[in-house]
Amino acid sequence: MKIALMMENSQAAKNAMVAGELNSVADNLGHEVFNVGMKDEADHHLTYIHLGIMASILLNSKAVDFVVTGCGTGQGAMMSCNLHAGVVCGYCLEPSDAFLFNQINNGNALALAFAKGFGWAGELNVRYIFEKAFTGQRGQGYPLERAEPQQRNAAILSEVKSAVAKDVVEGLKAIDQELVKTAVGGAQFQECFFANCKDPDIANYVSSLLA
Repeated sequence: MKIALMMENSQAAKNAMVAGELNSVADNLGHEVFNVGMKDEADHHLTYIHLGIMASILLNSKAVDFVVTGCGTGQGAMMSCNLHAGVVCGYCLEPSDAFLFNQINNGNALALAFAKGFGWAGELNVRYIFEKAFTGQRGQGYPLERAEPQQRNAAILSEVKSAVAKDVVEGLKAIDQELVKTAVGGAQFQECFFANCKDPDIANYVSSLLA
């Protein structure tokens, strides 16, 4: 699995710690992590609005399989991600949230709160969240006797989102293009995207923005 880590400007100072905890879990599971910013407060400037755009491009182009994101509360990053077609982002404050999202909702992104409630042993909570998010077989349901309706409803939700959402490139073009240019402007993002993108239409669109 390819996992992208992305954090907004207000929490950039925690990026190295979060990336370290994510890599410690992912390495043991054979997953690859792409830290696409912000790596520190001087890095390419991102808000939670940009995070949703970045998640959409990376997930819909299949450059990555999963996105770990967040902001001060986690709420803005979650809402920004869920605006976009093909992105199903959960909200995660503790390891049980990650486990239940993994088993019941089986989405492709998690938004964490990196300021609210982030105190002593915060790095341990982050590590345990990642362990629950990326271990075990996904979408098995919890409790197990609820597996069938949970799997059915997750599939229906995906169908509903596909029905009401625009084509990915069409949707991106409908946004203020300066927002999209900023979202794709970081060197780490571009390295991850162009090396792994499997959708030529999205690749051509991003290339046109950077030209």
